[in-house]
Amino acid sequence: MTNIMDNFGIKLFSSEKMRKYMPRPVFLKWERSVSQEEPMDRETADAIAHAMKVWAMENGATHYSHWFHPMTGSSAEKHDAFIEVTPSGETITRFSGKNLIKGETDGSSFPNGGLRQTFEARGYTYWDVTSPAFLRGHVLFIPSIFIAYHGESLDEKAPLIKAMDALSEQATRVVHALGDKSVTSVRAMVGLEQEYFLVNSETFQARDDLKFTGRTLLGHEIPKDQEHVGHYFGAIPAKVIDYMEAVNEELWKLGIHAKVEHNEVSPAQFEIVVIYAEANIAIDQNMLVMETLERVALKHNMNALLHEKPFAKVNGSGKHNNFSLVTDTGLNLFDPGDRPHENVRFLIFVSAMIRAVDTHAELLRFAASTPGNDYRLGASEAPPAIISMFVGQTLESILNQLMQTKELTLNKDDQYFSPLASLSATRKDSADRNRTSPFAFTGNKFEFRMPGSAICSAFVNTVLCAILAESLESIADELEQYKYVQESRERALEVCQQIVQAHHRILFSGDGYHESWIEEASHRGLANLTTYLESTHSLLLDKSQNMFEKTRVLNRRELEARYEIARHRYVEDVRTEALTLIQMINRQLLPAAMKQVQAFMLPNGTILPGHYAATRHAQIINLSDRIVEKIQAMERLVQGVVNKDLDAQCLVLDREVVKLLASIRVDADQLETYMDASLYPFPTYSDLLFHV
Repeated sequence: MTNIMDNFGIKLFSSEKMRKYMPRPVFLKWERSVSQEEPMDRETADAIAHAMKVWAMENGATHYSHWFHPMTGSSAEKHDAFIEVTPSGETITRFSGKNLIKGETDGSSFPNGGLRQTFEARGYTYWDVTSPAFLRGHVLFIPSIFIAYHGESLDEKAPLIKAMDALSEQATRVVHALGDKSVTSVRAMVGLEQEYFLVNSETFQARDDLKFTGRTLLGHEIPKDQEHVGHYFGAIPAKVIDYMEAVNEELWKLGIHAKVEHNEVSPAQFEIVVIYAEANIAIDQNMLVMETLERVALKHNMNALLHEKPFAKVNGSGKHNNFSLVTDTGLNLFDPGDRPHENVRFLIFVSAMIRAVDTHAELLRFAASTPGNDYRLGASEAPPAIISMFVGQTLESILNQLMQTKELTLNKDDQYFSPLASLSATRKDSADRNRTSPFAFTGNKFEFRMPGSAICSAFVNTVLCAILAESLESIADELEQYKYVQESRERALEVCQQIVQAHHRILFSGDGYHESWIEEASHRGLANLTTYLESTHSLLLDKSQNMFEKTRVLNRRELEARYEIARHRYVEDVRTEALTLIQMINRQLLPAAMKQVQAFMLPNGTILPGHYAATRHAQIINLSDRIVEKIQAMERLVQGVVNKDLDAQCLVLDREVVKLLASIRVDADQLETYMDASLYPFPTYSDLLFHV
């Protein structure tokens, strides 16, 4: 049997391979570039590029690509061959430092929100030196950022790297002020839990809604779904086991530490978890995970669904974002230690996060979502759209004390626990996992549970890094006024107290699913942005724009562009759903319904005798008439918004079309229950969820 470590990372140009393929002085210069001690010079870049090419070609590569994440939610690539022609006409292979560092691509068709004019087609990719290159097929992929001709960010990753730098700078200042001068940088570490569905390819191809929108626009619930909880953590089906093994094999070859796999709550739903990595690398890896899930599924006659809510009335899929801070000396700044009530450093960083989340809750709501996430948030498997924070019993007790006094205590009896007499007592986790909380402290990290499964999570972490950097900067400014560490530490506890007193409203340990929470949150003054469209306005808030400019992550023009892109995306998503449903109803469902009506008719045109035939005949006719009326109304609305401005389009789609989509579905799903299985034109939920 092959050891999984034999092939681990064979397709990744890791630091170990760089050390092997590059002269030591070049490798050391690359390390200094990664740590930002000195910029990459052309000579070093040439040497690294040559080493990359040699390694890649030894492993079958013929092309290279600057791989980046435009503002589309997916990744992008353009392949260039290593071959070149010399002036004498000789064909050679060449890959220079210039090719490695910078690429040019036609940026005209990528979303830009007005950052570039139609006649300004140039877009430039720049190598992210901290994220290792990798092989996929015959191509060497070089993780990169993507910017416009005038330098504005056209991608999701450039702002993330800037935000990480801002956070490192401010976090380091705070650590220094508290007495630890050995730290030179702080890394934002991210671990992503990716949920997804698997469906049989034949059933997928028979559903235009899944093909075009990623979710089912109609489909009646089934008698047995997730309520029995028989699927959750259950035995994984044999076909899915084969699939997961193939996914793991590909990911491990790319050096991605795919660690956990299991059945999720809903039938046909699963989860994969990758071990923590530095934020920008974690984003690259998660994009590769999503692409691998989809690509490998096709080889196994399945389709992987990454939409947040592909099926109504069963669990949707999230991408839980676990976030921590680690110094270059290996210290986790969110680790409470044995005596959290005396750990001033821990308390100051937790307090900084509390203030950051409360101050910019609307922005976090937007960053975590797509239009599809609206169907998931607030359901039984996902947190509500209201941002709150759960910190656990131990930390909440400390923070509640801090509201009144700086003399903090901790009940030691609550720190250890043994479930069986045969086991010695072990330390209890300092926090539980409140599944109803959007933002929870889970022992030594924060878990942001709101992000949807389909997003590129770069902007989520851009926001987390930037808002925390802003919060820490004011703390650093305060603490650096003191000459002695002891004075600084005493002042730090006072700062914690002031923050908790000012932002205590964001802390909530109860049931976020309960209706009473909506009213209580309103009394607390917490924002409740129920739709993605409503949340887009957070990009234009003065506090958001001031924060991004202060941290040098995004300027106002770039934020306004992202606002326009988000609203365009909303329009296109809802319009696509409307057009798809119109087509499915008109071309398939209604003709099938008329065949069902005919099945209840005798050759002479009368209805079959008996109450059943008469009742069903009338029910199908009535439902079909109602559906036709609503479909015609939606056709008029969709056609009518074509020539309207963006604001008007958003208004019509949000207030009228989305409601019609839901209303038509109710009638169509009821119609499904009245039709013979042989006549119903679509694979049912039973076919989709129980035939993987």
